[in-house]
Amino acid sequence: MTDAEDPEFEPDPERVAALREIADEIRGESSERKQLANILYRTSDLYDESEDTSPEEIVRNVKFILEVTERGGLER
Repeated sequence: MTDAEDPEFEPDPERVAALREIADEIRGESSERKQLANILYRTSDLYDESEDTSPEEIVRNVKFILEVTERGGLER
């Protein structure tokens, strides 16, 4: 069974909207707030039927976001 077929991650537009609303509310000027908002937004993709992702893919993406931030950004 793939993650897309896992009933735990069935499409749920209300959950997508709630996670994205929280992400928008906490997003701010600090890099930490932006990171957390990005993580929440990425997590909402699990429940968005137009997205094709898995928890493992999200974890890899979050690790990349944190590593880039730690290095000082993409420009370096």
